[in-house]
Amino acid sequence: MHVDLLTIYLLLIGTLLASSLITLWEHRTHPARSKALRILAGGYATLATGCAAVLVRADLPGVWGYALSNLVMMAGYLLVLHGVATLNGRQYRAASIALLALIALTWATWGARHPQAMWYYASAFPIALVSAMTSRELLRGDGMKGMQSRHVATFVTGFHALFYVFRTFVLPLLGSRYGDGFVALVSKITMYEGVLYSIILPMALLKLVREETHGQLLRESQTDYLTRLGNRRWFFEEGERVMREIGTRQPVSLLAFDLDHFKTINDRYGHKTGDEVLETFADIARSAMGPEAILARIGGEEFAALLPGHDRVHAKAVGEAIARRFAQTAMIKVDGVAICATVSVGLAQHGHEASTLSDLLAAADAALYSAKALGGNRLEMLVL
Repeated sequence: MHVDLLTIYLLLIGTLLASSLITLWEHRTHPARSKALRILAGGYATLATGCAAVLVRADLPGVWGYALSNLVMMAGYLLVLHGVATLNGRQYRAASIALLALIALTWATWGARHPQAMWYYASAFPIALVSAMTSRELLRGDGMKGMQSRHVATFVTGFHALFYVFRTFVLPLLGSRYGDGFVALVSKITMYEGVLYSIILPMALLKLVREETHGQLLRESQTDYLTRLGNRRWFFEEGERVMREIGTRQPVSLLAFDLDHFKTINDRYGHKTGDEVLETFADIARSAMGPEAILARIGGEEFAALLPGHDRVHAKAVGEAIARRFAQTAMIKVDGVAICATVSVGLAQHGHEASTLSDLLAAADAALYSAKALGGNRLEMLVL
């Protein structure tokens, strides 16, 4: 089926405008990414305007129609780059203005004498450059790693860049050999590729933002609001995953913590002071454990830490260090009196006292009760 160039242009303009409207609509649903989505929506609309300007470029005198449509389209590409960079907390305002000024100067000088070469070949290089920078920004997005939509968006922008590199450096050679008909064919292919770009990239970026929002909501549902540690649900999900992966190849120990006389602190000094005590303990415990530890607040003043790769000796040293540092820390002064708190610790090791995470926590709790019975501010381990 034959499709004329005007139809393709209209299809491209339509898809870009649709992508702009959808992206603009989505910005209300993702307030943290509202600015980036609004910039991206503006980029797609600007690209659509540039494509529309291409249709009337011959109506303006000299090369000004070509130059104007090229500059508008470049502004659209730069807005897309700026929108993606905003997702990473970066921006390219000065570089964008400088690039547009350079393109305008090139059109006013060399492009005025060689309009066809400028339009078909030289103007493709800035598009390739900006698309490559957009692809690089997507690769640099640390918070986006592991998201499938990020790979799709990176591929689309990377392929777009390579296609326009081809137009810049390879097409002139092939055009001189095969004639204007071949250049016209490549121009038509460019339009088809542009339609795919205008559909796939916006959808991939929207999917990326949605995945990020979903991930944030999931993390919030698994995080204790006060201490920013994992909550009970997260502890069991991550703990069971770690125990399945490690099996019996490495030792795994569990420390159960319970702050001593915490109710008394709350009743005497108020919940604000109690919250500060909890936050202080969380900070001390977090700093004393490595990144592989699964540390969570599993109850009011109860905490648990699963330590992969730690046998009872190493886990005992970690637990005692936390208890010692916590007992030595003045939490807050009330009426000039420094309030200190202590913690009791129970220790159990996988394979010795228990074979599942629930059994391991129950064993550590039994050791914890022994520590409480002996006056608190100490670590006890379950020995069978």
